[in-house]
Amino acid sequence: MKIGFIGTGVMGHAVVGHLMSAGHELFVFNRTKSKTDDLVAQGATWKDTPKEIAAASELIFTMVGYPQDVEETYYGAEKGIFAADIEGKIVVDLTTSTPTLAEKIYQTAKEKGATSLDAPVSGGDLGAKNGTLTIMVGGDESAYQEVLPVFQQFGKTYMLHGGAGKGQHAKMANQIMIAGTMTGMTEMLVYANKAQLDLEKVLETLGGGSASNWSMINYSPRILAENFSPGFFVKHFVKDLKIALDEAEKMNLELPSTKLAKDLYEKLENNGYENDGTQALIKLWWQDGKKS
Repeated sequence: MKIGFIGTGVMGHAVVGHLMSAGHELFVFNRTKSKTDDLVAQGATWKDTPKEIAAASELIFTMVGYPQDVEETYYGAEKGIFAADIEGKIVVDLTTSTPTLAEKIYQTAKEKGATSLDAPVSGGDLGAKNGTLTIMVGGDESAYQEVLPVFQQFGKTYMLHGGAGKGQHAKMANQIMIAGTMTGMTEMLVYANKAQLDLEKVLETLGGGSASNWSMINYSPRILAENFSPGFFVKHFVKDLKIALDEAEKMNLELPSTKLAKDLYEKLENNGYENDGTQALIKLWWQDGKKS
């Protein structure tokens, strides 16, 4: 299949690799062209704009940073996806964005004789590299079934949650859960360290009980190794939590724990750690992430 992929960042780059390994013909675009150089060397074809990607591809994936980037990628007057003839094609946004924008993209695609899926993912850099991402999908059943074999080539868990925008709502539920596990994991390490416990022993013990969770298993070892490289950027997590709280407000919901997590991550971002991984939250307690 001819597949276009827009956004070859930490996760997108790995996804493209899986699709190429599966035998698809890949067309790639990224705002920083150099981030596609090795993919092109492996056989992908560079295109200069999202419009050119859409024109060359049967199936188009986008995986960019923020909702405004999604908007520009799809609606750019001269270079956007919708500036191309996309009749009969499927566009899939893997970005964590807003349900409202997902609904807008779906409607525009429909008007142009195409269809769209909002399909944000979870699993971070490890999930992308290992091909084990969780994919939360909104859109038409028929489009989902058509794309499902491709989802299976870079994901482990995939589910259609309803019409346009429902994939983004499912991702917000995911981020709300992660907000709790990340703050809990961080405070657990801070407390255990202050109590002069052996942190390796604590992690081994908790990993065998009901306190075990994905964040602790995957991010605590990075913290202890003082590795704050981004599996998922702090700045993107702040964006996601803001979206979750905005959507909650629309539904007249109060989410005090999520708001606290958002405030903590905003503080971390304002301290200059926006490009670190989310495990850098420990830096609010430990100087540069080093145990005191």
